[in-house]
Amino acid sequence: MEFLQEILSKFNLESESVWMTQVFVIVLTTLVFSFIQKRIFYKLRNKLTITKNPWDDLLVHAAARPVSYLIWLLGILFAAEIVQHQSEAVIFEVIDPLRDIGVVTILIFFLLHLIRGAEDIFINKQSADENQDVDKHTVQAIGKLIRISVFITGGLIMLQTLGYSISGILAFGGVGGIAIGFAAKDLLANFFGGLMIYLDRPFKVGDWIRSNDKAIEGTVENIGWRLTRIRTFDKRPLYVPNSIFNTISVENPSRMTNRRIKETMGIRYDDINKMSSIIDQVKNMLKNHPDIDKQQTMIVNFNGFAASSVDFFIYTFTKTTDWIQFHEIKQDVLLKIVEIVEANGAEFAFPTSTLHLKTMPNTGEPSNG
Repeated sequence: MEFLQEILSKFNLESESVWMTQVFVIVLTTLVFSFIQKRIFYKLRNKLTITKNPWDDLLVHAAARPVSYLIWLLGILFAAEIVQHQSEAVIFEVIDPLRDIGVVTILIFFLLHLIRGAEDIFINKQSADENQDVDKHTVQAIGKLIRISVFITGGLIMLQTLGYSISGILAFGGVGGIAIGFAAKDLLANFFGGLMIYLDRPFKVGDWIRSNDKAIEGTVENIGWRLTRIRTFDKRPLYVPNSIFNTISVENPSRMTNRRIKETMGIRYDDINKMSSIIDQVKNMLKNHPDIDKQQTMIVNFNGFAASSVDFFIYTFTKTTDWIQFHEIKQDVLLKIVEIVEANGAEFAFPTSTLHLKTMPNTGEPSNG
């Protein structure tokens, strides 16, 4: 301001013209800086889009608008200070608090934009590579927690800037938090249960889960902070408090690598001499079946003597985990076993009973009838 006054004093301008000229110069300078800043960020974005690293693009994209807002905030408030020195109006006393609050608000805006962009990067990585140990809903949950932390921290900084003591607010919040904790312990238990689900990821939306400890089985539709919604196989919605998952074991069949075929079949005792040939042919059929995983355990063996049959069993795994496709493959395998048994001239056994009649000796005595 002193530098501008020295320059303008050489032109012998009136006092009113001086401060108005100063305001005009400040606004013009702000406009020039804003234009230069936009050109710089535009060139940076064009150069960084060539690189494969998404983080530098995110940083430039997140900082462009906040920097522009900051330039205009400081420029306009600087011009307002010039007007304050001239008019000495009471309303201009809010310039300093407005500057502090504006800077904090712009910083919050920048951090929120940065967090949102980081979420998108992690989610896109997970979509591009299914082997990434990243879950979309976990990323979103962590992003929400960080955003809440940014809001709370920014609010406390604003209060401190306005002259309020945040130590008293924090002390009150601590005492109030203890009281709320006792009054809403179940709600907090569900909240932290949901947090553990997001962090440990025993299941995610779309997974089929079940528990032997509780009557829970179905597809996960939504994981909230208090409840998890599961759609049962008869299409009923099941709402489970998140704290339940801290005390029960949960099975996640959606993450199985294979599905198992385990069947026991019996042939007649009369065909026991054909058992060895049947077992060899069944085992060879499984080894050549395109939908059977040969890397997994495969067993075909004579299993034991039953009441009406001699039994053998098959134990193998399919490549698919799809429930419908699995049953198609299992049906094909069983029908091929039927063909093998029949091709060997054997028959499947079924429960039978043999009745032995004792013949009475002929004594030559006349019967009474």
